[in-house]
Amino acid sequence: MRYAFLPAAESLPRVFDSVQAANGLEDLAERARRAGPETIEAIAHLIDEPAGRRLLETVFGNSPFLGNCILADPAGFLTLLIEGPDRRIAALLEQTRAAAFAEDARTAGIALRQARRHCALTVALADIAGTWPLEQVTGALSGFASAAIDAGLGLLLRRLHQRQELALPDPERPTEGCGYLVLGMGKLGAGELNYSSDVDLIVFYDPDRIDCRSKRGTAETMTRLTRDLVQLLEERTAEGYVCRTDLRLRPDPGAMPVAMSFGAAMTYYESLGQNWERAAMIKARPVAGDRDLGDLFLREIRPFVWRKHLDFWAIRDIHSIKRQIAAHKGGNHIAVEGHNVKLGRGGIREIEFFAQTQQLIFGGRNPELRKPQTLVALDGLVQFGRVKPETAEDLNKAYRYLRRLEHRLQMIGDQQTHLIPGDAEGVERVAAFLGTSDSTAFRQELVNHLERVEQHYAELFEEAPSLSGPGNLVFTGGEPEPGTLETLAKLGFADGTRVFNLVRAWHHGRYRATRTTRAREYLTELMPSLLQALGRTAQPDDALLRLDTFLAGLPAGVQLFSMLHENPKLLDLLAEIMGDAPALAQHLGRRPSLLESVVEPGFGDALPDAAGLAAELEEALGQARDFQETLDLVRRWAGDRRFQVGLRILRGDCDVTGAGRSYTAIAEATLRALLPRVQAELARQHGEMSGRGLAVLALGKLGAREMTATSDLDLVFVYEVATGTRESSGPKPLDPSIYFGRLSQRLITALTVQTAEGSLYEVDPRLRPSGATGPIAVSLAGYRRYLDEDAWTWEEMALTRARPIAGDPGLAADLKRTIQSVLTRPRDREKTLIDVAEMRRRIDKEHPARGLWDLKYLRGGLYDLDFLAQGLQLLSGQDSPAVLKTSTVEALEALGLAEVIGPHRSTGLIEAERLLSALQQVLRLTAGETFDEQQAPEGQKRALARFAGKADFGLLRDDLMAAVERVCESYAELIEEPARVLIAQRDAVVDAKGFKGSEGQKP
Repeated sequence: MRYAFLPAAESLPRVFDSVQAANGLEDLAERARRAGPETIEAIAHLIDEPAGRRLLETVFGNSPFLGNCILADPAGFLTLLIEGPDRRIAALLEQTRAAAFAEDARTAGIALRQARRHCALTVALADIAGTWPLEQVTGALSGFASAAIDAGLGLLLRRLHQRQELALPDPERPTEGCGYLVLGMGKLGAGELNYSSDVDLIVFYDPDRIDCRSKRGTAETMTRLTRDLVQLLEERTAEGYVCRTDLRLRPDPGAMPVAMSFGAAMTYYESLGQNWERAAMIKARPVAGDRDLGDLFLREIRPFVWRKHLDFWAIRDIHSIKRQIAAHKGGNHIAVEGHNVKLGRGGIREIEFFAQTQQLIFGGRNPELRKPQTLVALDGLVQFGRVKPETAEDLNKAYRYLRRLEHRLQMIGDQQTHLIPGDAEGVERVAAFLGTSDSTAFRQELVNHLERVEQHYAELFEEAPSLSGPGNLVFTGGEPEPGTLETLAKLGFADGTRVFNLVRAWHHGRYRATRTTRAREYLTELMPSLLQALGRTAQPDDALLRLDTFLAGLPAGVQLFSMLHENPKLLDLLAEIMGDAPALAQHLGRRPSLLESVVEPGFGDALPDAAGLAAELEEALGQARDFQETLDLVRRWAGDRRFQVGLRILRGDCDVTGAGRSYTAIAEATLRALLPRVQAELARQHGEMSGRGLAVLALGKLGAREMTATSDLDLVFVYEVATGTRESSGPKPLDPSIYFGRLSQRLITALTVQTAEGSLYEVDPRLRPSGATGPIAVSLAGYRRYLDEDAWTWEEMALTRARPIAGDPGLAADLKRTIQSVLTRPRDREKTLIDVAEMRRRIDKEHPARGLWDLKYLRGGLYDLDFLAQGLQLLSGQDSPAVLKTSTVEALEALGLAEVIGPHRSTGLIEAERLLSALQQVLRLTAGETFDEQQAPEGQKRALARFAGKADFGLLRDDLMAAVERVCESYAELIEEPARVLIAQRDAVVDAKGFKGSEGQKP
């Protein structure tokens, strides 16, 4: 039998696995017997012939995939040897094109998969034997993929035509004039497809060229057509698959449909197209569908791709395509095991970028440089004096070698891999299949090529600073490259793929802030520093999500990005806010201009005093045209000032006492500003009420001047009218209780309602007489009567933190005297002590602490400190009025000076209170209401220790446990144990049924 193609033994690589080769020969003989007498004889003859046996051993001993291709169709293999690879490929392409006219999709799918298998075997053998040069190998692979896509599309179009969902101009030539275009990108577009590559596609359609008759409409019909085409090509059956597809190079793949209208695509490229997309378009080629539409697209896209004049920023952005990859200029060893020959150092991608970046810069004025093929482009750059001949020669040799190696890696198992095996045996297999004498020679040859490419690549645009940061940071293309994912993991991000998709969406101009070219160019320059800064935060992934929300709300981005570009410290601050202070990040999202204020002199200084804040707010509210605008302005002012306090905490510029007083002063200023304006609104309908009017009594953290970033306002509203006043003076008069109830409720609403600027505070009015069931506002006389006759011990404890903060000064002074009188009057010391202990026990039962970091409810935590200070103030107030201080720290100091607890114990408790309060301030700002030590990332723990002034988290934890133990001991000794003894004595003497103690206390 005469064979047109039977390579000589010396042209074939050595056999790696002789046992596998022998088994393959046995399997082939068995398969031949099933195929018929002619095949049996031909296969037996081939095995007996030295050249034929050597070819079969090479295939079976090196590539399980190629061996299976032969076993699947021995007769087809013989046809290849008889006809030769050129004739065989030509016949396979005809068979592929004919699939467009198959009876149904199943029949077409079988034909296409069989053609793909025969094509894979034909190309592989021609490549292995050295019969075809690289260009012919990749050209044949690209030609088959293009024909298969076009045939599959033709079949699906004919089916739509038969169903009368659209009308084709010519059903016998279904893709001609169909208005649907498949653009081949990357290696498919350039005719350089690798052996097991997927195919990068972009699909466009022109509604004006399509006669769509489907009820779904043109857009949905084209989208479904695209999905059906992808399924036809990708679906794996018993016959294999046709080709893997990737549609992620289309404009903004996260938001755009898989098929885009021609007009929408052109609008995108003209307004939002990026330089990496310009680089990708160098290789674009119509591979299926309407070729006239394809030619039109290439003409229309030409001005986008090839610009005659490039400004400084455009050139920098083009450089960034390369600069985002860490390029090393010698000095580092390249490991062979596990090396990625496509994306790794010195790999194929670097050669491609070497050519493409220079094509973009110089091709606008030199059309001869606009060649899609990499090696042709390198030759053109040499001719125009842009690349040295010896450089191009090195890159040419390396490119051919690496592409051959890439094909061998993929032929072994038909896998889309570019990785050298990670073990010595795997390296030896590749070396054998490539035709190298041994693995040592293979390693040396590979490293030589990689190092030469690396050298030339690193010298390209050498004057430009790197944008790769600590490693690759590439956010172009359809999928993250491995080096970028490795770098993101090194920076601390847990989900590198999500980071890639978010950043790529920014570059696609999905937000207004990144819609301009200049904004995206700035963003490219900022990205490494920004990601490194986010990586240093407690939770980098969450920080990036907050930054994404922040960018989504910006009306524009150039000013901000340029400011960050010029001020690296501001960039670090932005990252810190996004990573470590969610509350600040949320406010900054509403008020991005604040970031600019941060760099202004004085922004980091302490806030003005209460009078200064009040004057400042009054000036701001003077611009309000109506009450609604007043609500917005007061929210904006308070939010900005709270942001400033939070920033000072974040930077470590203020202690816990200063932070609490600042937050409190802001809240007081807002209340004092809003009260007269709310009253004026009420007076429009209901008039004035004679008398001293309303006073606002602050309790809780507001009263103690210990507010945090998330504190609500504990308020009691007390009023007084002139003697004999029965109603207000307006057109719709109200009696005093209803009038001041409405005034109080409207003030609460003004504080809590959501406007365009958010809300101000949550308000808790339940500390008023009779709690939630009592009137919202109470008269001074009624309040005094309640405190004298009905107040419970817990209400008296709350009064130790009470301060009038707004309203009539005379009424406020009377309120203050009333409270002082209650706190200094004689009381039943034993009952008070028992009540304090039992209330704390009830809280512990209803709200058990969730762990050490539940600082409020933890035994030995802030509640114990509060109950200790407040209980002792009640017990000592009559004899030592000086102990009555609204602040817990001041109360503990006073209790120490008064020898109620002694100076030493006082000092220890104050230290504990300051540590617990500092941690609460920071946690409210950074972690919200909960902190789980087991789940918290190390970065958050380090940040917490830093904020608390401790060297590390372990020391912070130790100090916290010591402080908690100190508080527990004091609370047990001063409150809990004496109360327990008293309760035991009471129970022994008094009959339980007749005892009317604290069991009925309010919750």
